[in-house]
Amino acid sequence: MTTPSVRSRAAVALASFVYVGFAPFAPGTVGSAAALLLFLPVRWAGSLALELAVVALVTVVGVWAATETEKALGVEDPGPVVIDEVAGMLVSLLFLPASWAVIAAAFLAFRIFDVIKPWPCNRLERLHGGLGIMADDLMAGVYANLVVQALVWWRPDLMR
Repeated sequence: MTTPSVRSRAAVALASFVYVGFAPFAPGTVGSAAALLLFLPVRWAGSLALELAVVALVTVVGVWAATETEKALGVEDPGPVVIDEVAGMLVSLLFLPASWAVIAAAFLAFRIFDVIKPWPCNRLERLHGGLGIMADDLMAGVYANLVVQALVWWRPDLMR
């Protein structure tokens, strides 16, 4: 057995969102919740450009880290990889007010779409390597965002 390289250890750390993905129960859900630790300070900074840049950075780094983690662990779409949930959760919250009701609705909607994988999520996850790992969750985030946008428009009193 060879010692893991610095590159593979860094990839696993990033792909697992600093080892959150190694949670013993429901790592995808734990990763989605941990995304809020990134989302909240970025949102509180009050810059949409910063928020979009963070989503883009997490996505690009996630594709690389997930690809490298697949190689390092020798498994396709390894369970500890939760950077895809982080990116999807960030997308689900874009352009929405940051009330606790909205965050809870986005979290629930994202988890549902991530689990049921409606079209094209189920097709996107077939893409090769980290791109496939990330793409289906990004699409689930888009679906969740649209549902919560509609909810905020339909019942703004519930989303405060």
